[in-house]
Amino acid sequence: QVQLKESGGGLVQPGGSLTLSCAASGSYFAINTMGWFRQGPGDQRELVAAVTSGGRSNIAVAVKGRFDISRDNAKNTITLRMNRLRPEDTAVYYCAASIEYDLELKSPYWGQGTQVTVSS
Repeated sequence: QVQLKESGGGLVQPGGSLTLSCAASGSYFAINTMGWFRQGPGDQRELVAAVTSGGRSNIAVAVKGRFDISRDNAKNTITLRMNRLRPEDTAVYYCAASIEYDLELKSPYWGQGTQVTVSS
């Protein structure tokens, strides 16, 4: 089993920045792909960004150029740096991880989620 612990959510003004972190732990084979999804009120959960252990990444069009994902393989952690945040970025952000190479993270383990609210 894989446990994922997220941190870093909160309230930020439009145009501001926020960083989310996720740490994986538990008994598992090597995790290949990790990433972030988000789900806004009334919306379906959508992929925001993913990164493989080899460093390949997939960034959603809606956040490309504003969000960046990075990974520390030694610590099994990922970081999502979110810049120039907009009200439409408001959502619960979920960490996800898979033992497979899958930049779409179709069947991942899930974290509990952390709330990000962008509002003045």
